Amino acid sequence: MLVIFYILAALLIFLSFKSFRGGIDYLTFFKSEISKPEPDFRPFVTVIAPCRGVERGLRENLRALIEQRFLPYEILFVVDDENDPAVAVIKDISGKAGKAANKTRLIVACKADGSSQKVQNLREAVLHADERSEVFAFLDSDARPSRDWLQFLIAPLRDGGIGAATGYRWYISNRPTFASELRSVWNASVASALGPNTKSNFCWGGSMAVRRDVFERLDIRGKWRGTLSDDFTVTRAMRAAGMPIVFVPQALTASLGDCGMSEMLEFTTRQMKITRVYAPQMWFISLIGSALFITVMIWSIGILVWGSQNDFAVPAAATLALVTSFSAGKAWLRLKAARLVLANHESDLKRQVWTQNTLWLLTPLVFLYNAIVALFSRRLRWRGITYELKSPTETVIIAD
Repeated sequence: MLVIFYILAALLIFLSFKSFRGGIDYLTFFKSEISKPEPDFRPFVTVIAPCRGVERGLRENLRALIEQRFLPYEILFVVDDENDPAVAVIKDISGKAGKAANKTRLIVACKADGSSQKVQNLREAVLHADERSEVFAFLDSDARPSRDWLQFLIAPLRDGGIGAATGYRWYISNRPTFASELRSVWNASVASALGPNTKSNFCWGGSMAVRRDVFERLDIRGKWRGTLSDDFTVTRAMRAAGMPIVFVPQALTASLGDCGMSEMLEFTTRQMKITRVYAPQMWFISLIGSALFITVMIWSIGILVWGSQNDFAVPAAATLALVTSFSAGKAWLRLKAARLVLANHESDLKRQVWTQNTLWLLTPLVFLYNAIVALFSRRLRWRGITYELKSPTETVIIAD
C-alpha cells in the first residue's frame, strides 16, 4: 500500500506543479497581451447576440454591447419568440441608444428542430448579416463586455490564416453565496486552460469571432445543423482545417449573477455532459484527474489523523503541503490575471481573493460528480428546454 500511495502522490504532485507552471504562463501571457499597442484593425463586424428570457443584468449587458468603442459594426439581437420578455428590453435599450440604435436589428428565429435553440438562432442570424460584414462576432446575453471588447476580440483576425478568436467568462456574484463562489472557482479553472497555445485552445461561444470568409468556407452554418453546442462545433471545424484558435485576454467577459447549489450543479453538469459528447478526451481527463486528487488528498489526511506508521506520515504531510501550495498558487495567479483585464470589476475581484484561494479544494469534488453523471446521462436542460444528446451532430428536443 505504501508503494501505491507513493506512486499516486508523486503523480498528483507532478500534475499540481505542472498546473502551477501553467498559471505562471497564463499570467505572463495576460501581461504580454495587454502591453501591446491598441489594435487598428477596422473591418465591418456583425455582432450576433442570442437572447432568451430576462436574466439579471440583461439591460446592462446589452447596453455595454451597444456602447462599444469600435465603430463599424452592427448588432443582431436574435430571439425565437417575438413575445419573449427580452424583446422589450432590447427595444428599450436600442431606442435609448441615440445614433447607436441605427446599428441594431431584432431577428426572430423559428423554433429549433433537431438542434439547440441557441444554434437555431445563430443559424438564422448569420443569414441577415450586412453584406459589408467581414467578421462575425458572437456574445452571450449574460456576458458584460468592456467597451474595448470587440476591438480586441477581432484583432487577431487581421491574419487571414487565423481560424477564430475567443475570450471566456469570469463569474462574479452580486451577493456572494457559497454556491455562487464555488461556481466561479469551478469556471475559473476552465478559463485558465486557455492561453498562448493556439493548437490546444478552444472556442467559447459567449465571446467569439470568426472571419466571414472562413465561416463560409468551412460551412460553419451547415456544421451547426443538428448540434447543441455552437462553440465545440466551431472548435472541431477549426482543428479539422488546421486553423489556429487565438485566445484574447481582453475578451474575457464578466458574467454577473448569483445561483443556488442546485443551479450550480445543473450548470456544471451540463457543461460536462456537453464535453462528454463533443470532447470525450477532455471529459476523461477531468474524471481521472478529479478522482486522483480526491483519492490522494483524503488518503493523506487519513494517514495523518488515523495512521500509526511513521513511515506514512512524512510523505503524507509533504503531499498535502505541496499540492496545497501549487493549487492555491495557481488560483492566485489566474485571479491576478483576470484583475488585469476586468478593471471595471476590481472591487468584486478583490473580494474573491479568499474564495478563489480556498474553494479550489472543493472543485475536484464537483468535477468528479459532473463527470460521473455525464457518464450515465446525456439529457440536459438549458434555457428552459430539455435536450437529449445523441451524438455531436444529433440533438433531440425532449420538452420546451
